[in-house]
Amino acid sequence: MLAGMAESGTPDVVTVTEAKTQLSSLIERVVEGEEIVIRRGQSPVVKLVRYEEPSARRPMGELRGQIWMSEDFDEPDEEIERLFGTRD
Repeated sequence: MLAGMAESGTPDVVTVTEAKTQLSSLIERVVEGEEIVIRRGQSPVVKLVRYEEPSARRPMGELRGQIWMSEDFDEPDEEIERLFGTRD
């Protein structure tokens, strides 16, 4: 069952027992870009995927001058009030 990705590009599925005995080789495959699903009985319970570092946070004000907000953005909207039944 550890032969590689299926033709359809779906991840290989291994049992918990197989994963325990072959963890090092599974990790190597995941590092190379494969995804491995581990099942308990017939139910998939875990997906092994390569860890990716979170991207750096964007600095505050990065979009300053590119976004605007209407002066009345927080004013009640008559159409919405009618739809929700809060206005006649």
